[in-house]
Amino acid sequence: MKTRVIQDEPEEPLRPRSDSPRAPRTSDSPRTSDRSERLTMSRLLYRIGHFSGRHPWRVLVTWLAIVAAAFLLNQSVGGANDESFRLPGAESQKAADALRERFPQETVATSDIVFHSDEGLTGPAAKAALARARTDLAAIPHVIAVSDPYDARSPTVSRDGRIAFTTVAFDSNEKITAAQFDAAQQAIEPARAAGLQVEYGGGLAEAKGDDGGNSEMLGIGLAVVILAIAFGSLVAMSLPVVVALAALLFGISVIGILSGVVDVPKIATVVAMMLGLGVGIDYALFVLTRYRQNLAGGMPVPEAAGRANATAGLSVLFAGITVIVAIVGLQVAGIPMLTVMGWISALMVAVTLLAALTLLPAMLGLVGTRVDSLRIPLVKRRPTYNPRSKSSRWSALVVRKPLRYGIAAAVLLGALAVPVFSMRLGIPDAGNDPPGTTTRTSYDLLAEGFGPGVNGPLQVVIELNGADRSALDGVDTAVRADPGVASVGAIALSPKNDLAAFSVTPATAPQNAATDRLVDRLRDDVLPTALRGTDAAPMLTGETAMVKDLSAQLQARMLWFLGAVIGLSFIVLMIVFRSVLVPLKAAALNLLSIGASYGVVVAVFQWGWGASLLGVHETMPIFSLAPMLMFAVLFGLSMDYEVFLLSRVREQYRRHGDPHAAIIEGVGSTARVITSAALIMIGVFGAFVLDPNVQTKVFGVGLSVAVLLDVTLVRMVLVPSAMSLLGRHAWWLPGPLDRILPDIHPDMDDADALLPADAPSEGKTPGARPAELV
Repeated sequence: MKTRVIQDEPEEPLRPRSDSPRAPRTSDSPRTSDRSERLTMSRLLYRIGHFSGRHPWRVLVTWLAIVAAAFLLNQSVGGANDESFRLPGAESQKAADALRERFPQETVATSDIVFHSDEGLTGPAAKAALARARTDLAAIPHVIAVSDPYDARSPTVSRDGRIAFTTVAFDSNEKITAAQFDAAQQAIEPARAAGLQVEYGGGLAEAKGDDGGNSEMLGIGLAVVILAIAFGSLVAMSLPVVVALAALLFGISVIGILSGVVDVPKIATVVAMMLGLGVGIDYALFVLTRYRQNLAGGMPVPEAAGRANATAGLSVLFAGITVIVAIVGLQVAGIPMLTVMGWISALMVAVTLLAALTLLPAMLGLVGTRVDSLRIPLVKRRPTYNPRSKSSRWSALVVRKPLRYGIAAAVLLGALAVPVFSMRLGIPDAGNDPPGTTTRTSYDLLAEGFGPGVNGPLQVVIELNGADRSALDGVDTAVRADPGVASVGAIALSPKNDLAAFSVTPATAPQNAATDRLVDRLRDDVLPTALRGTDAAPMLTGETAMVKDLSAQLQARMLWFLGAVIGLSFIVLMIVFRSVLVPLKAAALNLLSIGASYGVVVAVFQWGWGASLLGVHETMPIFSLAPMLMFAVLFGLSMDYEVFLLSRVREQYRRHGDPHAAIIEGVGSTARVITSAALIMIGVFGAFVLDPNVQTKVFGVGLSVAVLLDVTLVRMVLVPSAMSLLGRHAWWLPGPLDRILPDIHPDMDDADALLPADAPSEGKTPGARPAELV
C-alpha cells in the first residue's frame, strides 16, 4: 500500500510591489527611512523566540522559579477577596461614611441567624433552645452582642410565631472567619437538636462558603477537546493548555499578593480567570499554528520558533495590547471597584502575553519536531489555506453580494439588541442565590415572616448642622406615612448630637422598581418637606440607594468611558493597519455585536427567557458593573479577531493588490484557527454559566454569546461585506498621518528582513522534520 504524503500548501511567494500592475497607491507603499523602525518589534520578538527555542531549559527554569516564588509569596502575604464597595462623591456613600465615623458601634460586621419551625417558636422548649444558642453565640471570640428575638422593645419574631432571627455583632467590620463560623455552628446545635431549622445570612453565610464550583476545570476540559480536534496531536494539544495554566497560576498568585494591599472583589478574580484561560490558550494557539507551518516549510526548530514569534507573535502582541487598553479604560468610570477589576484583568492578559511569547517558544524548542507526535486517530491534518474549503466558498459568496448579506446580519444583530432598551441595573442579592442554599433560604424566610423589604432596609441619615433635636420632630411620622414604607425604626443621635439616623423598611423587595421610586420620593419630596425651615440636611443610604447612585454615576461617565476605550483602540488599530477606515469599521461592528450580547443578557436574566435552564429561578436587574466591564472586555476581545483576520487580509492585499481576492484568501486561511480559538473562548466562558453565583453566570452568558456572535455574524459576514464595499479605500491613510505613524506590520510577509545578518535563510534544512504521513 502506498503512503500518501500531505503537507501544508505553501503560501504564494511574495512579488515585489513594483512588479504588480494592480499594486495600490496607499499608505502601504514602502518607506525606506522607516524600514528599521517597522522591523524593530518583529526583530525583538524573533530574537526572543529564537533564544527560547534554542535554550529552552533556561527559559523553563526561569519561568518555574518565578511562578513558584509568586505562589509561595501569595501563600505567606496574600490577602483574601474584599467585597466592600465604595462610591466616592455619592450621597449614599457620604451617609454611610458619616454613620461609620459617628456611629462606629452600628457599623461593625453583623450576620443574621434565622430560625424556623412550623410548630412555632413561642413555646417554652423553643425559647429555651434559642436562649442557650444566644448564650453560646455570645461566648464566641470577638462577638460583642447577640440580639434577643423576644425583646419586647424590638421583637424579631414573625406575627404567626413560626420565624425569628437574631443578629450577631462582631467587634470589627473585618470579614467573619471560618473559625468563627465553626464556633457558631456549635453554638446553634441546641436549636437544631430541638427540631428548629437554622439558616445563615450575611457574613456567617459567606464564611460557610455555600458558593463555589469547578467551572474553570470544565472550561479547560472543553479547550482540550477542541485543541485535540484542531491539531490531531496530543503533544500539540497540550502545549497551549500548559502555557495558559502556567500563566493562570502566576497571574492568580500576583492577584492574591495584591489583595493584601488593595481591596480586590471576588468577581474581579473570576473575570480575570475567565480571560486568563480564554486568551492564554488562544494566543498560544496562534503562535503554535504558525510554528507548525514553519516546520512544514523545512525550518530548523529555533528558526521556526523565532519566525512564529516575529509574525504570529506580533499579531498576538498587538491583539493583547488592544485588550489591555480597552480594559484599562475602566479607570475613566471613577468607581474604585470597577477600576480594580479593570487593572486586575489587564494584569492577567499581560501575563498570558508574556507566557505566549516566551514560555511557549521554550516548550516548542523542547518538543522540537515531535510537536505533532501522538497522533489522534481519525483526525487528519488539513492545509493552512484551501481555496475550496467551506469558509473560502462562503467568503467568496459574501464578497460577491456584500449588501445582501451585510444587511441581513446587521438586522439580526439589531433584533438581538432590542432588549437593551429595557435594561434595569441593580445588584444581585441573596434572593438570586440558588434555591436550597442557606443564604437563599434565610432570605425567603425573612421575606415570608417580616415582609420583602426587610432584606433591603434603607437608612435615613440627617446632618443636624447645629440644629437642635426639635428639628427632627415629625420626620419619622412623615416617612411612615409614605405608602411604600412598611415600618420606621427609632431615631438615634450620635454621641455629639450632631447626626441623627433611623432605619426605613420598604414594603417591597430591594430589586423591585417600586423600591427605586420610594428612594426618589424620600430624597426629593418627603425628607426635604419634613425638614423645611431647618438647617438639617437629610441623606439616604442603603443597598437600593447605593445602586441608584451607582447607576447615575455610570450613566454620567458612560460617554467618557466609551470615548476612551474606542479612541485608544482606534489609535492602536490605526498604527497596526495604517488605515483610518479599518479601525472605524471595527469599532462600529463591535458596538453592534456587543449590543446584541447585552440584549441576550437582558432577555435571559431580566426577562427570564430560558433562565431556568441556567439555574436562575428568579428574574433580576442586570448587575450594575456588568455592562461597563463587559464592554471593555468584549471590545478588546473583538479587536483580537480583527487583528488576526485583517493581518492576513492586509498581507495578501500587499502581495497582489486585489482587495476582493485578499478578503477571500484572508478569511479562508484564518477561518479554521480563528474558529478553534473562538470555540475555546466560548467553552471557557460558557463553563462559568454553571457557577452557582448569579453574577458569574451573567458574565459567562454575556461573554460567550458575544464571542459566538463575533466569530459568526461579524467575522464571517459583516467584516467581508464591509471590506468588500470599501475595496481599496479600506487601506487609505491621510498623508500627514502616513508620515508620523510608525510602520508596523503584523504577520509580515517579508519575514527574511526580520533576521539578523548571520541568520540562515528560509528553506529546507537537513534537520527539518519529515513530511507528515497520513
